Amino acid sequence: MMKKINYILAFFILACLVFQGCKKTSTDFKDPYADGRPSLGVLLTPTTPPSPAIGAPGTEVTFQAKGFMKYKDKMVFYFNGEEAEVKNVTETTIVAIVPANGSGGVVSIGIDDQLVIGPVFAVTGNIKFDPSFRATAGTDNSVNSVYSLPDGRNLVLGNFTNYDNKGFILPVNRIARVSENGEYDATFRSGKGASGVLSRAVQIGNRIYIAGGFGGYDQRGSDISNITALFTNGSIDTIQIKTKKKPTLTDTVTRKWFPKFNGGTNEYINRVYNHQGKILATGDFRFYVKRTYDKDNYNFTRDTVILDSTEIRQILKFNLDGSLDKTYRFNVATGKGNAGANGHIDSYMHTEGPLLEKLLIFGNFTTFDGQPAGKILRLKVDGTLDPTFTPGSGANEYIASLTYNIATKKYFITGGFNSYNGTPVPGMALLNEDGTIDKSFIAQRFDTGFATYAQQLSNGLIVVTGSFRKYGGVSRNGFMVLTAKGDLAKGYNATGPFNGYVSDIKETKSADGKMALLLMGRFNRFDLKDVNNIIRVTVE
Repeated sequence: MMKKINYILAFFILACLVFQGCKKTSTDFKDPYADGRPSLGVLLTPTTPPSPAIGAPGTEVTFQAKGFMKYKDKMVFYFNGEEAEVKNVTETTIVAIVPANGSGGVVSIGIDDQLVIGPVFAVTGNIKFDPSFRATAGTDNSVNSVYSLPDGRNLVLGNFTNYDNKGFILPVNRIARVSENGEYDATFRSGKGASGVLSRAVQIGNRIYIAGGFGGYDQRGSDISNITALFTNGSIDTIQIKTKKKPTLTDTVTRKWFPKFNGGTNEYINRVYNHQGKILATGDFRFYVKRTYDKDNYNFTRDTVILDSTEIRQILKFNLDGSLDKTYRFNVATGKGNAGANGHIDSYMHTEGPLLEKLLIFGNFTTFDGQPAGKILRLKVDGTLDPTFTPGSGANEYIASLTYNIATKKYFITGGFNSYNGTPVPGMALLNEDGTIDKSFIAQRFDTGFATYAQQLSNGLIVVTGSFRKYGGVSRNGFMVLTAKGDLAKGYNATGPFNGYVSDIKETKSADGKMALLLMGRFNRFDLKDVNNIIRVTVE
């Protein structure tokens, strides 16, 4: 089933493996005395904590060390890769000042072409772990999304089988209902849960529709094609169908239970939305599928389900019973859906404001419905191209993520592109609502890697994650916070190396009312601590 995970998610994992290693050690270092180089005879004691062991930029820190007196005029001191001022060197200590751009991590000293590794130092800043978030153990695998329910609770969806260590007795398979502070709700009746990855959920009326790449849910171990309907208590909505065994002198009629939502797709569904009271789904699927229960198969029996399919690519609309809404992006004359994109797509739908229910399509494609498209476009409510969205030639390479902030009325995109409508941009850009580039945001360059996900907050700050190691020449290991102009935001960039990828960020509140961010994805290291795929941090 993992083969059905969408292109971007798979790419994120690959990037993570290549650039970060996806492991719990925060940094890899070369042997300073490899290749026959002579020992320097120095020691920056890695096991003895500095004094103090934590502090803000500008703090004087004393490290236990020996042998550096003869190198004091040529050595360079680093806090997690950022050069620092050395105030004093003795036979047993070194006093260094945390630099303005310093972040938490390993300290080191460079002497000529050799690097001496020291202890870990934690730099304090405006982003801190939220102690009111109760899911401290996280999950055992990726979290793809968190859906806010009308009653204030949340659904956590992904590829995990354990949530906050509550899955040891009975697995918590890919779906969990939790409080707003992350506490597991054992009354949610998901049973065996989903048999494969869950990507998104949406509640319409008194049903919750879950989607992803799965074929069974709880006791209904089959007859699901990547989407189904649940009651609000977590149990699957089913219907009883009469079936008939092979004809004999006395036919045997039996009854079986099947998922009531009779519809789906042949491949992974990445996102689902409430669209005019129906379900709009996007992904890299090619066919809509449904099951027929009341017709004889070729053996003249009714104990085998017949699967029917209709070609409709990447974007389709379900009625609430699972049937295909043929009024949306469907050609009745040909019996097929519209052409869609000639490559991978992802999507974002507006759920508030004047752009309500307009759909952004982005990814890695050059045509859409037979027309040229530069990796990004917007659809009107009826599914046709929105002429008020004018990106020009768009991005010259794939767009990995797109988010929107209702407060600033801006889109933010990341990816492998280096230009947008002819304007040079190093893999990040801020866009106006009409798709034109906002040139007030000037992105600086990454030394390696790229931004895989970013989101502008309501206060204008922009949170960026990815596989990068440096931004604008400053060490930033996979996580950073920028101003609306593209500069590193002062006081927000003290967090140390980040290992993994982020799939989504929800702007929320801590239990004591502070601005907070819920980060989810697949990651195991944040701000010098081991974490498991979902955390909440405060932003002060």
